[in-house]
Amino acid sequence: MRIAISKLQNAVTALGRTVGRLGLVSGLMVASLAAVPDGAAAQTLASLPGVASSIATSGAARPITAWVTFCESYVSECAVNVGEPATIALTPAIWNTIVSVNRRVNKSIRAVTDMEQLHVADRWDLAESGAGDCEDFQLLKRKLLADAGLPRRAMRMTVVIDEKGEGHAVLTLITDRGDLILDNKTSNILPWRQTGYTFIKRESQDAVAWVSLGRATSPVTTANR
Repeated sequence: MRIAISKLQNAVTALGRTVGRLGLVSGLMVASLAAVPDGAAAQTLASLPGVASSIATSGAARPITAWVTFCESYVSECAVNVGEPATIALTPAIWNTIVSVNRRVNKSIRAVTDMEQLHVADRWDLAESGAGDCEDFQLLKRKLLADAGLPRRAMRMTVVIDEKGEGHAVLTLITDRGDLILDNKTSNILPWRQTGYTFIKRESQDAVAWVSLGRATSPVTTANR
């Protein structure tokens, strides 16, 4: 899916309205989304590796239990439309939108575990309270990017083992420049091989289900910040 550069202003303004409806940031921050973000210039499309690398899938995987519960409450966020493109065609305009959303969500959401905030081990939502843990950041990013016109089918929630040996959730963007990772631990958008994570499984592109990425035993939760 390609968005013309002339439409970037409208796409980012729409993001601001969406964030405002969710009540996640101040009016000043929402207004600032209407402008091309100064942070977007810090990481350019040209800085991505010239050779694209994609994560191989290897059969079905059991979903995280909290994801199943999330899908019962947020059906449209889990729906898979096989008529959508399976890959994001990166243009400068789309890249700037991705960088902007990633940075803004990382700055606007307060990192807190589900146990600290909700007294439960693991819960997935859209960080409506303005606080959340790893998966909440990524789910909100996906919502905003989908609202801006990017194909949800090419943006898959993904479970990894992080540098602490713990379960962690990131958002994989499946693009024509390879699989790129949006994370709340950094605002740099990295090719998956450069994250240092062990990739376990992610949402399927073909059904409301998960697929294995052929790695280690799956964690039960993604409950860290």
